[in-house]
Amino acid sequence: MRTRVTEMFGIELPIFAFSHCRDVVAAVSRAGGMGVLGALYFTPEELEMELKWIDDHVDGRPYGVDVVMPASYEGADFAPEELVGRLQGMIPDGHRAFVETLLEQHGVPPLSAAAEAGKVLLGWTDATARPQVEVALRHPIALLANALGPPPADVVELAHRHGVKVAALASTPRHAIKQAEVGVDVVVAQGTEAGGHTGEISTMVLIPQVVDAVDVPVLAAGGIGNGRQMAAGLALGAEGVWTGSLWLTVEEADTPAMAKTRILAATSRDTVRSRSWTGKPARLLKNAWTDAWEAADSPGTLPMPLQFMLVSDALRRIGRSEAAELATFPAGQIIGITNRVRPVSDVVFELVEEYVEASERLDGITRS
Repeated sequence: MRTRVTEMFGIELPIFAFSHCRDVVAAVSRAGGMGVLGALYFTPEELEMELKWIDDHVDGRPYGVDVVMPASYEGADFAPEELVGRLQGMIPDGHRAFVETLLEQHGVPPLSAAAEAGKVLLGWTDATARPQVEVALRHPIALLANALGPPPADVVELAHRHGVKVAALASTPRHAIKQAEVGVDVVVAQGTEAGGHTGEISTMVLIPQVVDAVDVPVLAAGGIGNGRQMAAGLALGAEGVWTGSLWLTVEEADTPAMAKTRILAATSRDTVRSRSWTGKPARLLKNAWTDAWEAADSPGTLPMPLQFMLVSDALRRIGRSEAAELATFPAGQIIGITNRVRPVSDVVFELVEEYVEASERLDGITRS
């Protein structure tokens, strides 16, 4: 399987796997694709440890790092040393009361100590993502990806000086063009079926539009979970696939137990685009949490990054409780077919096998 992206990165398979789990990242790269570690949840110090582990377990194969540097967010003009304090002051008391009442209604206890509190900001801003970029570029990564909009031009230039290719996710052709203009090497065309932050256009419609809009290689994303869908993405003009939710239930994944159980039992109708996680539309597992933010008594969600700062400790409390009805998690519609636990190597093998079968079937139709 040779495309521009396999040549660009020296990989055997045009399969890119986004995961917050280092074990999944390393396993996909060892299997011939490219694992991409989501850096969002890690402090720079934690990210350093994760990447050092991957360096030691990837057998010299290429891998990537994904950061979140949104093009627009609240507090973009705040000084870094004032950022957290000023943003915290922008969260209305009514929103804090709504979250606390919701947790009380579902019997979610408080954290036992302040030390258990979560990370309220993470990499949702330029100021907090840049240290993650600096850490990533100290390691032999092959790809730096940005999950929300075009990365800053100076970050693209910095990555290129380190010999690192840059990718960015796009949910419209207009977004893809902006990313190409700042110099990205790969555009990930992500349809609305995808987990996490996503737009409104379906993958089948979006991919050919993006392919026609830019000259750089395009990866198909959103609803890619088997070889037939991979073949469809390449038939639409993509040169590889970007996968995410597919890896939430593999043996190597560190997906929280409550979320993994729900994903294994879910259908493709059990997700919803909601602003209740970060303030921007993201596809999540649908449950009492997402329903509450759409209810008549909801105060409405806050813009990024205020919404996550508001709910970060609440999500941590839910994860430590038995309130499964509130436990949400980013997940795409492809979870409707992820109903068993398998090792990464088996998933990659099956993707390739089904891709070959689908390609041969189409070739037979063409020749008949």
